[in-house]
Amino acid sequence: MSEYNLEVVKDGAALADLATTKIEEITTSTPSGEHCSIALSGGHTPRATYEGLAGRPIPWGQLEVFFGDERCVPPDVDGSNYKMAKEALFDAVSIPERQIHRIPGELAPPDAAAAAARDLVAVFGDGVPSLDLILLGMGPDGHTASLFPGSAEVDVTEGLTVPVHRPDLPQPWRVSFTLPVLNAAKRVMFLIDGADKAPMLPRALAHDPALPSGRIQPAGELHFLVTEVVAAQL
Repeated sequence: MSEYNLEVVKDGAALADLATTKIEEITTSTPSGEHCSIALSGGHTPRATYEGLAGRPIPWGQLEVFFGDERCVPPDVDGSNYKMAKEALFDAVSIPERQIHRIPGELAPPDAAAAAARDLVAVFGDGVPSLDLILLGMGPDGHTASLFPGSAEVDVTEGLTVPVHRPDLPQPWRVSFTLPVLNAAKRVMFLIDGADKAPMLPRALAHDPALPSGRIQPAGELHFLVTEVVAAQL
Protein backbone atom coordinates (compact mmCIF):
# COMPACT_ATOMS: atom_id res chain seq x y z
CA MET A 1 0.00 0.00 0.00
CA SER A 2 1.40 3.38 -1.00
CA GLU A 3 2.31 5.80 1.72
CA TYR A 4 0.92 9.31 1.40
CA ASN A 5 1.50 12.82 2.65
CA LEU A 6 -1.59 14.65 3.92
CA GLU A 7 -1.65 18.42 4.43
CA VAL A 8 -4.74 20.20 5.74
CA VAL A 9 -5.21 23.94 5.18
CA LYS A 10 -7.89 26.39 6.21
CA ASP A 11 -9.68 27.12 2.94
CA GLY A 12 -9.55 27.21 -0.84
CA ALA A 13 -7.25 30.23 -0.95
CA ALA A 14 -4.73 28.53 1.32
CA LEU A 15 -5.03 25.36 -0.74
CA ALA A 16 -4.21 27.22 -3.94
CA ASP A 17 -1.25 28.96 -2.31
CA LEU A 18 0.20 25.71 -0.99
CA ALA A 19 -0.31 23.89 -4.28
CA THR A 20 1.24 26.75 -6.21
CA THR A 21 4.31 26.73 -3.99
CA LYS A 22 4.75 22.96 -4.31
CA ILE A 23 4.37 23.04 -8.10
CA GLU A 24 6.88 25.88 -8.29
CA GLU A 25 9.37 23.85 -6.24
CA ILE A 26 8.94 20.80 -8.47
CA THR A 27 9.25 22.65 -11.75
CA THR A 28 12.16 24.87 -10.74
CA SER A 29 14.14 21.86 -9.50
CA THR A 30 14.16 20.42 -13.03
CA PRO A 31 17.75 20.49 -14.34
CA SER A 32 18.43 23.03 -17.06
CA GLY A 33 17.83 21.61 -20.50
CA GLU A 34 15.44 18.90 -19.30
CA HIS A 35 11.67 18.88 -19.60
CA CYS A 36 9.29 18.66 -16.66
CA SER A 37 6.04 16.87 -17.49
CA ILE A 38 2.85 17.79 -15.68
CA ALA A 39 -0.77 16.76 -16.18
CA LEU A 40 -3.39 19.28 -15.14
CA SER A 41 -6.80 18.51 -13.70
CA GLY A 42 -10.06 20.25 -14.46
CA GLY A 43 -12.99 21.37 -12.37
CA HIS A 44 -13.41 24.38 -10.12
CA THR A 45 -10.83 23.71 -7.39
CA PRO A 46 -7.54 23.99 -9.34
CA ARG A 47 -8.36 27.23 -11.15
CA ALA A 48 -6.99 29.42 -8.36
CA THR A 49 -3.82 27.35 -8.37
CA TYR A 50 -3.35 27.93 -12.08
CA GLU A 51 -3.96 31.65 -11.63
CA GLY A 52 -1.34 31.67 -8.88
CA LEU A 53 1.20 29.85 -11.04
CA ALA A 54 0.92 32.60 -13.65
CA GLY A 55 2.69 34.93 -11.21
CA ARG A 56 5.48 32.55 -10.22
CA PRO A 57 8.95 32.19 -11.83
CA ILE A 58 8.18 28.84 -13.48
CA PRO A 59 10.56 27.68 -16.25
CA TRP A 60 7.74 27.57 -18.78
CA GLY A 61 10.01 26.66 -21.66
CA GLN A 62 10.88 23.38 -19.92
CA LEU A 63 7.31 22.23 -19.29
CA GLU A 64 5.39 19.59 -21.20
CA VAL A 65 1.77 20.08 -20.13
CA PHE A 66 -0.87 17.38 -20.48
CA PHE A 67 -4.40 16.88 -19.16
CA GLY A 68 -5.38 13.89 -17.05
CA ASP A 69 -8.87 14.03 -18.49
CA GLU A 70 -11.08 16.14 -20.70
CA ARG A 71 -14.72 16.56 -21.54
CA CYS A 72 -15.59 15.85 -25.16
CA VAL A 73 -16.45 19.42 -26.08
CA PRO A 74 -14.67 21.94 -28.32
CA PRO A 75 -11.75 23.79 -26.69
CA ASP A 76 -13.59 27.13 -26.63
CA VAL A 77 -16.71 25.83 -24.85
CA ASP A 78 -17.44 26.18 -21.15
CA GLY A 79 -16.76 22.85 -19.50
CA SER A 80 -13.53 22.30 -21.41
CA ASN A 81 -10.65 21.71 -19.01
CA TYR A 82 -8.31 23.16 -21.61
CA LYS A 83 -10.39 26.35 -21.86
CA MET A 84 -10.27 26.82 -18.10
CA ALA A 85 -6.50 26.30 -17.98
CA LYS A 86 -5.97 28.59 -20.97
CA GLU A 87 -7.91 31.42 -19.36
CA ALA A 88 -6.37 30.93 -15.91
CA LEU A 89 -2.79 30.20 -16.95
CA PHE A 90 -1.69 29.74 -20.55
CA ASP A 91 -2.82 33.19 -21.73
CA ALA A 92 -0.73 34.82 -19.01
CA VAL A 93 2.60 33.02 -19.48
CA SER A 94 5.15 32.31 -22.19
CA ILE A 95 4.84 28.59 -22.76
CA PRO A 96 5.41 27.26 -26.28
CA GLU A 97 2.11 26.10 -27.76
CA ARG A 98 3.72 22.88 -28.99
CA GLN A 99 4.35 21.95 -25.35
CA ILE A 100 0.66 22.16 -24.40
CA HIS A 101 -0.85 18.79 -25.22
CA ARG A 102 -4.59 19.26 -24.99
CA ILE A 103 -6.98 16.36 -25.49
CA PRO A 104 -8.94 17.23 -28.65
CA GLY A 105 -12.43 17.03 -27.18
CA GLU A 106 -14.03 18.21 -30.40
CA LEU A 107 -13.29 14.81 -31.95
CA ALA A 108 -15.32 11.65 -31.52
CA PRO A 109 -14.40 10.16 -28.11
CA PRO A 110 -12.38 7.19 -29.45
CA ASP A 111 -10.49 9.52 -31.79
CA ALA A 112 -9.83 12.02 -29.00
CA ALA A 113 -8.50 9.25 -26.78
CA ALA A 114 -6.28 7.94 -29.57
CA ALA A 115 -4.90 11.41 -30.27
CA ALA A 116 -4.11 11.96 -26.60
CA ALA A 117 -2.31 8.61 -26.43
CA ARG A 118 -0.26 9.50 -29.51
CA ASP A 119 0.80 12.75 -27.83
CA LEU A 120 2.08 10.83 -24.82
CA VAL A 121 4.00 8.41 -27.03
CA ALA A 122 5.49 11.29 -29.04
CA VAL A 123 6.98 12.77 -25.86
CA PHE A 124 7.80 9.66 -23.82
CA GLY A 125 8.16 6.89 -26.38
CA ASP A 126 6.44 3.51 -26.19
CA GLY A 127 5.31 2.04 -22.90
CA VAL A 128 3.56 3.59 -19.93
CA PRO A 129 4.90 7.14 -19.38
CA SER A 130 6.06 8.34 -15.99
CA LEU A 131 5.02 11.98 -15.69
CA ASP A 132 6.82 14.17 -13.18
CA LEU A 133 3.56 15.40 -11.66
CA ILE A 134 -0.11 14.57 -12.11
CA LEU A 135 -2.66 16.86 -10.47
CA LEU A 136 -5.96 15.24 -9.53
CA GLY A 137 -9.21 16.21 -7.89
CA MET A 138 -11.83 14.06 -6.25
CA GLY A 139 -15.59 14.13 -6.70
CA PRO A 140 -18.22 13.63 -3.99
CA ASP A 141 -18.57 10.05 -5.24
CA GLY A 142 -14.84 9.39 -5.01
CA HIS A 143 -14.16 9.64 -8.74
CA THR A 144 -10.89 11.08 -9.97
CA ALA A 145 -9.89 12.24 -13.45
CA SER A 146 -12.88 10.85 -15.38
CA LEU A 147 -12.74 7.42 -13.77
CA PHE A 148 -15.99 6.79 -11.87
CA PRO A 149 -16.93 4.19 -9.25
CA GLY A 150 -18.31 1.02 -10.75
CA SER A 151 -17.37 1.95 -14.32
CA ALA A 152 -15.60 -0.44 -16.64
CA GLU A 153 -13.05 2.25 -17.53
CA VAL A 154 -11.47 2.02 -14.06
CA ASP A 155 -10.36 -1.52 -14.84
CA VAL A 156 -8.83 -0.74 -18.24
CA THR A 157 -5.16 -1.70 -18.09
CA GLU A 158 -4.35 -1.72 -21.81
CA GLY A 159 -3.58 1.59 -23.44
CA LEU A 160 -2.83 5.04 -22.08
CA THR A 161 -6.19 6.75 -22.45
CA VAL A 162 -9.80 5.64 -22.48
CA PRO A 163 -13.09 7.19 -23.63
CA VAL A 164 -15.68 7.41 -20.85
CA HIS A 165 -19.45 7.63 -21.22
CA ARG A 166 -21.54 8.97 -18.33
CA PRO A 167 -25.01 9.73 -19.73
CA ASP A 168 -26.13 11.28 -16.43
CA LEU A 169 -23.59 14.13 -16.67
CA PRO A 170 -23.94 17.45 -18.55
CA GLN A 171 -20.97 16.48 -20.76
CA PRO A 172 -21.61 12.73 -21.07
CA TRP A 173 -18.51 11.81 -23.08
CA ARG A 174 -15.03 12.25 -21.68
CA VAL A 175 -11.48 11.02 -22.15
CA SER A 176 -9.26 10.00 -19.24
CA PHE A 177 -5.79 8.70 -18.56
CA THR A 178 -5.99 5.03 -17.63
CA LEU A 179 -5.18 3.94 -14.10
CA PRO A 180 -1.76 2.54 -15.12
CA VAL A 181 -0.73 5.98 -16.41
CA LEU A 182 -1.94 7.71 -13.25
CA ASN A 183 -0.07 5.21 -11.09
CA ALA A 184 3.17 5.43 -13.07
CA ALA A 185 3.68 9.08 -12.09
CA LYS A 186 6.67 10.24 -10.10
CA ARG A 187 4.27 12.39 -8.06
CA VAL A 188 0.49 12.55 -7.77
CA MET A 189 -1.02 15.53 -5.99
CA PHE A 190 -4.71 15.64 -5.05
CA LEU A 191 -6.23 19.10 -4.55
CA ILE A 192 -9.55 18.68 -2.73
CA ASP A 193 -12.00 21.28 -1.43
CA GLY A 194 -15.72 21.13 -0.58
CA ALA A 195 -17.58 19.68 2.38
CA ASP A 196 -19.34 17.14 0.14
CA LYS A 197 -15.97 15.38 -0.35
CA ALA A 198 -15.48 14.76 3.41
CA PRO A 199 -17.09 11.27 3.54
CA MET A 200 -14.85 10.04 0.74
CA LEU A 201 -11.49 11.25 2.05
CA PRO A 202 -10.98 8.55 4.72
CA ARG A 203 -11.82 5.90 2.13
CA ALA A 204 -9.43 7.38 -0.42
CA LEU A 205 -6.64 7.53 2.15
CA ALA A 206 -7.32 3.89 3.06
CA HIS A 207 -7.06 2.95 -0.62
CA ASP A 208 -10.64 1.67 -0.78
CA PRO A 209 -10.68 -0.24 -4.09
CA ALA A 210 -14.35 0.67 -4.62
CA LEU A 211 -13.25 4.28 -5.22
CA PRO A 212 -11.12 5.27 -8.21
CA SER A 213 -9.43 7.84 -5.94
CA GLY A 214 -8.62 4.99 -3.56
CA ARG A 215 -6.90 3.09 -6.34
CA ILE A 216 -4.35 5.82 -6.92
CA GLN A 217 -1.15 4.25 -5.64
CA PRO A 218 1.63 5.78 -7.71
CA ALA A 219 5.12 4.46 -8.15
CA GLY A 220 6.36 7.75 -6.69
CA GLU A 221 5.00 10.24 -4.17
CA LEU A 222 1.33 10.60 -3.24
CA HIS A 223 0.18 13.92 -1.78
CA PHE A 224 -3.25 14.95 -0.53
CA LEU A 225 -3.75 18.71 -0.12
CA VAL A 226 -7.16 19.28 1.41
CA THR A 227 -9.13 21.97 3.20
CA GLU A 228 -10.43 21.71 6.76
CA VAL A 229 -13.98 20.95 5.61
CA VAL A 230 -12.72 17.99 3.59
CA ALA A 231 -10.76 16.63 6.54
CA ALA A 232 -13.71 16.98 8.94
CA GLN A 233 -14.35 13.23 9.17
CA LEU A 234 -10.78 12.09 9.72
